[in-house]
Amino acid sequence: MIVRLLLLCLLSILSFVPAYGQTKRAQPVEVDRIVAIVNDEAITGYELYARMATVERQLRGQNVQLPPREVLGRQLLERMISDRVQLQFAKETGLRISDIELDVAMRRIAEGNRLSLADFRTALEKDGIPWAKFREEIREEIVLSRLREREVESRLVVSDGEIDNYLANPEQGSNIGNIEVQTAHIVISVPEQASPDQLMRIGARAQAALDQIRRGENFAKVAASYSDAPDGLSGGAMGTRPLDRLPALYAEAVKKLKTGEVSDILRSPAGFHIVKLIDKKGDGGAKPVVALKQTRARHILIKVNELVSEAEAKRKLVALKERLDNGADFAELARLNSNDLSAAKGGDLGWLYQGDTVPDFEKAMDALKINQTSEPVQSPFGFHLIQVLERRTEDATAERQRLAARQVLRERKSDEAYQDWIRQMRDRAYVEYRVDER
Repeated sequence: MIVRLLLLCLLSILSFVPAYGQTKRAQPVEVDRIVAIVNDEAITGYELYARMATVERQLRGQNVQLPPREVLGRQLLERMISDRVQLQFAKETGLRISDIELDVAMRRIAEGNRLSLADFRTALEKDGIPWAKFREEIREEIVLSRLREREVESRLVVSDGEIDNYLANPEQGSNIGNIEVQTAHIVISVPEQASPDQLMRIGARAQAALDQIRRGENFAKVAASYSDAPDGLSGGAMGTRPLDRLPALYAEAVKKLKTGEVSDILRSPAGFHIVKLIDKKGDGGAKPVVALKQTRARHILIKVNELVSEAEAKRKLVALKERLDNGADFAELARLNSNDLSAAKGGDLGWLYQGDTVPDFEKAMDALKINQTSEPVQSPFGFHLIQVLERRTEDATAERQRLAARQVLRERKSDEAYQDWIRQMRDRAYVEYRVDER
């Protein structure tokens, strides 16, 4: 591997100015320097500074008390190293996000802020955020998300025995399923082959974090100062989720906490953990049998790619919608035009449960009356015309209960598996720190 280190520094600028009848030589000015080397790439001080400014702005926006700058800088550098390792792996294994996919994501972000794409760009640049830089940061976030799906989520295994145990054990399943908890956490990672001395030092670091919290320090500030988890720099917030979908280690600890309380230090193969219960809803009673809504629908999908632009895909569906409004047969048009496997069945998707499709598709489908056809609907897959054929409700079947249990158990395992995978990637990388060099 050819090591290419980009040294972005000014050598020395010599200038002479008159002062008190003498000339003085100007001191060299440092423009940039390398703060870390990750495999064959450098992280520069400018990159670290720019990222720190962004994170500080985000933390202030979330009303999170900022840790000292040197502490935040150290934590941020570790996060940048971890991200760089993952992005390098993604590149080596051919994971790419096309400009078309990125454009769709940017448009969705703008819509989420209730702005047009042009207005969103203007707002960012008004805040001093270059549009090109923001686009590349979003591209990297999508890459990291896809990488997690490919390397972690797709490889999680939930056995039939685990499902049987979940459904049979009220303590694990039905009696806590209607409790929702809002939590935050701190993760202090432990290398795979940690020595006893390393374990002692890392354990002492976890204890120092807990001691600060016990003395009344803001949890989010401590998380930003200590946590190695991907959400550490946002205060460790895990959001709100059903209690039975927390990692098992967290769920057991949270069940013993009152709102506002913090756990003792928890130990897992990935490292040391501290969990805070921010809020809890639900009474812990048995989960009632749910009547599940189903919709039988069909669609015509036009995918967006290098050959078909968004405008062209939408224009084609508008023309097909006009033909349908004039009495054309939906199934026949689907067979001739749709870009997915359902085309052979006239676009028929069969009976769909809530959650079986992506949110954009489901929202549009739920708004339709029986036999009504939608206007073109955009989703991550392209543009759709959707037609609802029937609706019904039914009690959850045994098979559906098992599918739901499998999903719960997958979510329980996901966070732990992801943290473990990141730790392994980081341990295998070559990292050289130069942050203290002058």
